[in-house]
Amino acid sequence: MSVYQTHTTDVLVIGAGLAGERTAIEAATHGLDVIILSLVPPRRSHSTAAQGGMQASLGNCAMGYGDNPDIHFEDTVKGSDWGCDQDVARLFANTAPIAVRQMAYWGVPWNRVVAGRKKLPDGREIEDLKEYEGLITARDFGGTAKWRTCYTSDGTGHTLQYTMDSIVIKMGITVHDRMEAIALIHDGERCYGAVARCLRTGQLHAYLARSTVIATGGYGRLYGVSTNAVINEGSGMFLALETGVVPLGNMEAVQFHPTGMVPVGILITEGARGDGGYLLDKNLHRFMPDYEPKKKELASRDVVSRRMIQHIRKGYGVESKWGPHLWLDIRHLGRKHIYTNLREIASICKNFAGIDPAEDLIPVRPTQHYSMGGVRTNIDGHAYGLKGLFAVGEAACWDLHGFNRLGGNSLAETIVAGMVVGKKVAEYTLGAALDCPFKLVDEHVKRQENRINDLISGRLGSENVYELRKQMEDTLMEYVGIFRNGPDLQKAVDKLQELYRRSLRLGLRSSGKYASPELASALRLPGMIRLALCIAYGALNRTESRGSHAREDYPYRDDVNWLKRTLAYWPPGAELPVLKYEPVKITELPPGDRGYGESSAANAAKSGNHTQENKR
Repeated sequence: MSVYQTHTTDVLVIGAGLAGERTAIEAATHGLDVIILSLVPPRRSHSTAAQGGMQASLGNCAMGYGDNPDIHFEDTVKGSDWGCDQDVARLFANTAPIAVRQMAYWGVPWNRVVAGRKKLPDGREIEDLKEYEGLITARDFGGTAKWRTCYTSDGTGHTLQYTMDSIVIKMGITVHDRMEAIALIHDGERCYGAVARCLRTGQLHAYLARSTVIATGGYGRLYGVSTNAVINEGSGMFLALETGVVPLGNMEAVQFHPTGMVPVGILITEGARGDGGYLLDKNLHRFMPDYEPKKKELASRDVVSRRMIQHIRKGYGVESKWGPHLWLDIRHLGRKHIYTNLREIASICKNFAGIDPAEDLIPVRPTQHYSMGGVRTNIDGHAYGLKGLFAVGEAACWDLHGFNRLGGNSLAETIVAGMVVGKKVAEYTLGAALDCPFKLVDEHVKRQENRINDLISGRLGSENVYELRKQMEDTLMEYVGIFRNGPDLQKAVDKLQELYRRSLRLGLRSSGKYASPELASALRLPGMIRLALCIAYGALNRTESRGSHAREDYPYRDDVNWLKRTLAYWPPGAELPVLKYEPVKITELPPGDRGYGESSAANAAKSGNHTQENKR
């Protein structure tokens, strides 16, 4: 019999970022006992790194007057390139104003309206009215018709996470940090909790719960360069996939943020462009108006990223030992603005590049940033395939974002989904019993013990986890990036299949005892490669371009054949995911022109007449 510690609770939340903690708070508000598991202390969660803001249609600032949930809904659907669930988008847009005001009540120090006339960097003059002074203000973000991104300078995630964690502490919610879930406990029909490994001691624990919530964030670290924290390895997604019955939705939808700082890949917030920053090429020419005369630097992220790469391909990139990049220029915003509203950016630039953004240009290049795909759930956050399993935040395909997420909608989603899904978790839990068979728990723990023993002993092989991981990262970077095509995607699938087979024959170089980072990496790697295969294989089979999924050999959106969501399953013993599809339900806004980007015929004609080559 295995020796392990068992914990029982009403609700188990895996992940202590904003989505996980907000869900836990909602469940605890209904009188339920909650345990949160986290790889790191909650205030070190990746949510803390979010900079720019949280979208909510408050309409308090001059450029936001007249905003309402209908406009926010329309922006979200267009931003998703009609790939989102419109019922979810409607629920989200209606709830976001409530969520942002609640966070203010809990203590988030939102930037506020200051009345008076102001001159924008582009020369426009606006006036914030006295009657709105002191209310929550907003900044401009890409793909939006109104300014609605509420913010706290450029540290919005930081203030939200610290505030949220203070409520968790105040409510006495239990948090077990340095604890990693390595398998879900289930019988093929219902989820009963998770097997976890203590990252301090290496000991195994069984957590049993009436409801289990995956809130582990994204999979950015599957790619070699990402804005994501090192803990963002898609763990909750591959735990769900490994059940064989829970699908992942739209895994081919990978967002690249236009402004990752070169070479480190750290995020330079969209707020820098929202506040008036420009993108420049090697000739210090502001090129985005040539491609997007209306939206300029504030088209949606997928569009701006593609335009940047197109411009680099034309030879206008700045050459460096890390490859070509472009410049972000915020110098004209002034030192006072930069060191007040963009102070974290200033600190990052100084600490990681040795530059002062009030005086110097910032080297930037599109960088992997966000996963629109994740554990497929219904509007209540309940995962497909297993009763008692929920998912929330970036780990979930709720599906608010479709094939492209608008900036500011992710922070908003963590809070809104935490409220909505947390309530549904509570309703489900109050009607569920904790009747997990002991034999089932013991079988799942024993299976993980055997995995660990096999790795330590080297019984299955001697493949090096770090070498295989590097090859996986390089494969995704090279073949499954911003622009995709059939031959490259096939190369990626073939290579990843080879790596997956090899990952089943890992052996350790270290003892594997106690904390053992090598053992932790070896336990994760097969699941990470499965996720990589879901991304590459889903992209290979989707023969259209939609949002962030840009196929050079299929350059147009195909609503006739592809207005549907990819569902990737991984049956036991498989070497490739099984792909199924479900229709995208259109409830309010039928597919049309986004109003920006390559899909707009008028815009394409303009960009053809105003390219930099024709100006010279």
